[in-house]
Amino acid sequence: RPRRVLGPLRGKRIGLWGLAFKPRTDDMREAPSIVLIEALLAAGATVTAYDPQAHGAARAIFGSRLTLAARSYDAVENADALAIVTEWSEFREPDFARMRALMRAPVIFDGRNLFDLEQMHALGFTYHSIGR
Repeated sequence: RPRRVLGPLRGKRIGLWGLAFKPRTDDMREAPSIVLIEALLAAGATVTAYDPQAHGAARAIFGSRLTLAARSYDAVENADALAIVTEWSEFREPDFARMRALMRAPVIFDGRNLFDLEQMHALGFTYHSIGR
């Protein structure tokens, strides 16, 4: 779906929230983030990811191909889109105005359906709720 919305991904910067396969763990075995990151990197995008616990596991898997952000807002800075992959509680109530100001384009692909579609559109985001 990102390619349909953003066009060619080469040169695009994608922020990603959540690397672990579930919240409250650093375990990335079978994590959907792996498949997504590999596809984005293969398409020529750069990915900056944030996860409260899984940075070590991500570094072991991706090495220097993946940029790891120290804070969630660092992952969205200058991003052409944000993908939400793991449902960490800290992702549930972000400062949307801050996010919009930081992002190059206010586009969110939400794989956890954390937010209300109409509210997100009212806040000025292009919001794609995956699987809803």
